[in-house]
Amino acid sequence: MSNAVTQSPLFGIVLTILAYRFGFWVQKKTGWMVCNPLLIAVAAIVCVLTAFGIPLEDYEAGGDFISMLVVPATAVLAIGVYENLKILRRYAWPVLIGCIVGSATSVLCVVGLCRLCALDEMLTASLMPKSVTTAIAMALAETNGGVGSLAALGVFITGVTGAMLAPVFIKWFRVDDPVAQGVAIGACSHALGTTRALELGELQGAMSGLALSVCGIFTVILSYFVF
Repeated sequence: MSNAVTQSPLFGIVLTILAYRFGFWVQKKTGWMVCNPLLIAVAAIVCVLTAFGIPLEDYEAGGDFISMLVVPATAVLAIGVYENLKILRRYAWPVLIGCIVGSATSVLCVVGLCRLCALDEMLTASLMPKSVTTAIAMALAETNGGVGSLAALGVFITGVTGAMLAPVFIKWFRVDDPVAQGVAIGACSHALGTTRALELGELQGAMSGLALSVCGIFTVILSYFVF
């Protein structure tokens, strides 16, 4: 493939969009839980780069533009929260307590397992913010001596897993309340889970968006007591 094509920022942007559309098409056709569009998109991009011997740096020239949209895209979730303020006021304390418990459980489980497996502080700091959105996780990991790219990988795996399994767990544990569904998904699987929560309903999506924001704040606070 021509270097002039692959080194253009448009190459990374177009490849990312096409890969995601392909993943969305596969999920729609199969209906399988494991066919998450983002997971398929990542695999497709890796296959294309490997098959044609394209350096990662060439892809990142355009891919980084899309990465820049993560923060504003996360901020847009506040719209759903604003539109459901009346419900939020009614369930303020349960939502707050749920976010605190969710954040503490995530952080303590990661730190405990890392200590149990004798992992060093760098890996612990990188994996600890796995349940918050990418923008917060990368900055928090690097602040505590971790690696931002490892943190992003942990966030990705957590988010995809949560997006795939959230409906299953909701059914198994018979969680019927939409507020509880949204808070649980947002606390565990951040923005990727929130996209799945939006498919369940507007209220679930709004509560999930709120939970990922609140849990991000609590995770930052908890990190100061861990490191």
